Amino acid sequence: MQKNSLAYKIGIIGGGSLANLSILKKTKLKNVSTPYGKAFYCLIKKKPLVLRHGPKNNIPPHKINYKANISALKKLGVKYIFSFNSVGSLKNKIKPGNFLIPTDYIDFDTLTFYEKNPRFITPQVSEKLRNTLLQILEKLNLKFFRKGVYFNTKGPRLETKAEINLIKNFADIVGMTMAKEATLADELKLEYASVCSVDNYAHGLVKKPLSIEDIRENQIRNTKNIERIIEKILRIKI
Repeated sequence: MQKNSLAYKIGIIGGGSLANLSILKKTKLKNVSTPYGKAFYCLIKKKPLVLRHGPKNNIPPHKINYKANISALKKLGVKYIFSFNSVGSLKNKIKPGNFLIPTDYIDFDTLTFYEKNPRFITPQVSEKLRNTLLQILEKLNLKFFRKGVYFNTKGPRLETKAEINLIKNFADIVGMTMAKEATLADELKLEYASVCSVDNYAHGLVKKPLSIEDIRENQIRNTKNIERIIEKILRIKI
């Protein structure tokens, strides 16, 4: 692990879509030991990119070691976390291939670092980082939504039609990872914001049946744009 003297102010965390990025092919996988286990990351232009699903990209959402991933970024000296999350759309106007920068989230199965000695926080997405991401996506001329609510489900299964019919009244997109990270980051006083890649319509929202194959195909299509966004993040100074 790098010594604390090398503080990486900006950190990135992402899932399956990031594992195949061309900018990662020449990097060496590193790991950080934390009180919660090891987290794995690569250094890209002196900025750590944490692989959410582990070094082999095979850890399902409900088994991700969120505490290790977020505490590892804290240990590396990161203050600002830019996250990439794959989501399903809960609104017909939010189409696969679009991006959305969440303003808030819903999570009824939340995680915390403070299970023995509760600390009550008011969770929030960093407006400062949100504005940075909005500027980046505007410059890249990508199709995106400037705001929306993220609904976090547990996984690993996708949601039922009945569940989607309920939550679509309260949120715009649905996923299994972002809210966990956002809350944990907030507890460690780290700023966090996400770029959500819309890779499918949620189950039952449209007539076409939902399939994992379609989701993965859309993830691959969005990978090039995600790489363009990351390249911009690597150049910013906060």
